[in-house]
Amino acid sequence: MTENFIKHKMPEEFDVNRTDQIDLLNRSVDYFKTNDNFVQKEFEEEVLQDTNLIDTFHSYDEGYTHDKSIGFDEGFEISNKAVKKQAKNFKSVLKLDKNFSIYMHGDKSLVERGVDETSGKKYYKFYYDDEK
Repeated sequence: MTENFIKHKMPEEFDVNRTDQIDLLNRSVDYFKTNDNFVQKEFEEEVLQDTNLIDTFHSYDEGYTHDKSIGFDEGFEISNKAVKKQAKNFKSVLKLDKNFSIYMHGDKSLVERGVDETSGKKYYKFYYDDEK
């Protein structure tokens, strides 16, 4: 549900770019990998962080569970096997035109997005310490 929210609902409601979406997906997976139990309020504070985003997530959650006729507990034990399986489906790839595919698994603050004033072309800057 979180993946659908981030990929589909967020862009409708907020000015969000693909790097922001990838960052939220990565934080979501990290939450499930590093915790033994899911606690909805804790998840929202750690992953979504912004109160407007959390409110929109609540609305989406209500509609999603109603449409799918399913319910979620606000807390449950996390299955490591299920997390590993689902994490493979999360796309953390930033595709630029047909030329580049960039895999993003790190700190979003090390990525800068902009537009060249002369050509009008969009660009990304990536900051790093070591090249391997």
